[in-house]
Amino acid sequence: MTPRPIIAMTMGDAAGVGPEIIIKTLMHADLYEKCYPLVIGDAARLRKAAVVVGAPFKVRGLNAEQFDRALYAYGIVDCIDLELIPEDLPWGVLSPIAGDAAFRYMEIAAKLALAGKVQAICTAPLNKEALHAGGHKYPGHTEMLAALTGTPEVSMMLSTPKMNVIHVTTHIGLIDAIAKIGPELVERTILRGVDALRRAGIANPRVGVCAINPHAGENGLFGRGEEAEKIEPAIRRCRAQGIDIEGPLPADTLFFRAQRGDFDLVVAMYHDQGHGPVKVLGLESGVNITIGLPVVRTSVDHGTAFDIAGTGKADERSMLQAMLQAIQLATVTP
Repeated sequence: MTPRPIIAMTMGDAAGVGPEIIIKTLMHADLYEKCYPLVIGDAARLRKAAVVVGAPFKVRGLNAEQFDRALYAYGIVDCIDLELIPEDLPWGVLSPIAGDAAFRYMEIAAKLALAGKVQAICTAPLNKEALHAGGHKYPGHTEMLAALTGTPEVSMMLSTPKMNVIHVTTHIGLIDAIAKIGPELVERTILRGVDALRRAGIANPRVGVCAINPHAGENGLFGRGEEAEKIEPAIRRCRAQGIDIEGPLPADTLFFRAQRGDFDLVVAMYHDQGHGPVKVLGLESGVNITIGLPVVRTSVDHGTAFDIAGTGKADERSMLQAMLQAIQLATVTP
């Protein structure tokens, strides 16, 4: 029988929907049959969230030294309690205190994961503006975790039931993204994505690579030859390694083919090229996975939703899917 992994759930921005979707996710009793969930956050905030969503749960605050005292029982939320959030912190209001706390939760989770005490990290959303106001100048979770684990380069992959999309570039402007894209980076991104899918049980992933320009440049009519210069050499090298790969293909055509099942992995060149189609499929189905870390990390594919924070309306399905993905990856990753 496969042992259940311990999954660290970071609370994200305490002013957003993170505390609520964590509690709602832990209301799914069958989750406890698959893993041992351990929240890294603030116990008092989780108690407030439990009241908001109507969950009659007990929240047990533990310090990091009490890690081994977690009970992992349904109806009891085990929380490594950093006690950083003031009692009167309002829901839905940007706060540097909450931004700093979101970083501190990740810092503890990364240490636990690197020490092998937890087998995966699953993150609730943070707010980038609050994070920066709190003194931590990272574009997001992906870059933060890379720094905390000493990883020089990682990739963001969005996973849905219909497709997996890995990004060559993420949180930079479009002009900067085009400048950054090059054959070596494209090749490394493809190889990271293929390795991740192989670890997840797909022996020979079918890969489709997006072009940068409309119509894949239309043989030089659009753009400045970016496909030939920046993408095609990487595809040739990957094909020579035995990878089943097509491209560069027009993104609109590629995503249509991917959602009907032609590809296991889509390689997007920049943030919105990959995120747009995935989010059209539904935020509740998307999971964000950081590829290339020495630890397993998954996340919701949505933001802090300040407009509904504290109302109990937040949908936990993306968080639940992120937990299930973390369990799968933690189970198969040596």
